[in-house]
Amino acid sequence: MHPSLRTLAALALAGALLAALAAPAAARTVRLGIVTTPGSAQHVCATAFQELVAERSGGTTAVKVFHSGSLGSETDILRQVQMGAVDMAIVTLGPLDTFVPEAAVVGFPFLFSSPEQADAVLDGPLGAEVLAAMERAGFKGLAFSENGFRNLTNAVRPVHTVDDVRGLKIRVMESALDRELWQALGANPTPMAWPVYTELQQGTIDGQENPLSVIWLYRLHEVQPHLSLTGHVYSAHVGLAGLPWWNALAPAEQALLADALRDAARAQRAWNRAGEADFLARLREAGMTVDEHPDLESFKARTRGLRELPAYADPRVRALLDRFLDATRPTQGDTQ
Repeated sequence: MHPSLRTLAALALAGALLAALAAPAAARTVRLGIVTTPGSAQHVCATAFQELVAERSGGTTAVKVFHSGSLGSETDILRQVQMGAVDMAIVTLGPLDTFVPEAAVVGFPFLFSSPEQADAVLDGPLGAEVLAAMERAGFKGLAFSENGFRNLTNAVRPVHTVDDVRGLKIRVMESALDRELWQALGANPTPMAWPVYTELQQGTIDGQENPLSVIWLYRLHEVQPHLSLTGHVYSAHVGLAGLPWWNALAPAEQALLADALRDAARAQRAWNRAGEADFLARLREAGMTVDEHPDLESFKARTRGLRELPAYADPRVRALLDRFLDATRPTQGDTQ
């Protein structure tokens, strides 16, 4: 090789080495599990978190998102977080109540009258108590995002009053509270991991209950002709980490991840609420019959005794539920 060419080659190699050394390498990869597909509420939060972490860490920390149930059900994901096979997760709060009994408080029926009220409570001291309770199960609770208010769909008949629910075989989350709630409403609750399109299509179950975004994104309008806007439960998501993994992080890393997840959760909640009217319009245009004003008083009357359910038998859980109920009780002049 000509001497000048050797010199140029050497300079090019040195430049490449210097560039490689200067470029930030991802010193840590955070494994995060969700059960839902791209475009879903959990995925919106997860990708926002992924982007914020990459930006704020200067590329030294990367978040790898395992989505679409690739790690199993939400219960499976929670067990993997406990075992350290997955670092973090964003899950629906419902299945968490089998690990953390306090989680059932947030899913008490007709607890919140609006998304804004849910934010005020869950972003405040009471929400912090629920997050802190997760440590007893080996989780570090970090932030609440949302699925939204859950609504009932089915393929048997329109549901206007609670009596119309009687006998319907309804898919519920793997949650003790959900089973007890739908038994009280007169349905035949059937716990199943998500998704359940095939089971609905084949008639294994008659219906399910989920926020509008989920009903649309999973094309449930194709197999569920009837939608009732019951809004019976505010369905929160929670971002959490495995506690031993979290405690091994440096304080600066903990702060970066916690702040990024809280900001991602706020952005996801805004996304979810901005799309509600559009999701409803799409479902109606796709052929669903929609009862926008079901007889909610009939549902509430059937749920008033649910404070006595086994899910709330633990004195610690009962006391927390009472404080949630006090914080969300309508004041004089309010409507709910």
